[in-house]
Amino acid sequence: MIRKKPWNRINAPVYSVSTAHGAAYNMNICTYTTAVSMQPKQFIVAIYEDTKTLELVKQSNRLVLQLLAESQYRLIPLLGQKSGKKIDKIARLEKRSLISEWQGFKILKEALAVIELKIINSFAGGDHQLFLCELVAYKNLNEGEALSLDILRAHQLIRI
Repeated sequence: MIRKKPWNRINAPVYSVSTAHGAAYNMNICTYTTAVSMQPKQFIVAIYEDTKTLELVKQSNRLVLQLLAESQYRLIPLLGQKSGKKIDKIARLEKRSLISEWQGFKILKEALAVIELKIINSFAGGDHQLFLCELVAYKNLNEGEALSLDILRAHQLIRI
């Protein structure tokens, strides 16, 4: 018997959202992300309510999606289970020499790729704010396989 709900049967990629506004930076985990248009290239990105990431996105109207590598599953407790309102995630990552810069954003050196997006519209989506974004720039950084929900499940980092 299949016990998972249909939306939990999908093995989706895991991204980190990097945000910046002035001297403030943050990163968060984002799995509710999808491309929705080929021309122009557009994405919907869902960001959890009441987060530092959401505050910075609303202030800057830009964000960077970072496609995480399989080996980066160890970052999930920091990026996805801790609040940027309570700890400086970027300082912790910089202390471990995991950060570089691209397009004015702090990014993870070991990410597979980065995608800069400009927000063109937003709307409420339950416990998330949804952003319709247009591609500004992208860069492939590293070879490898993408971190996925199945890997997070295997490491017991998510319940679904």
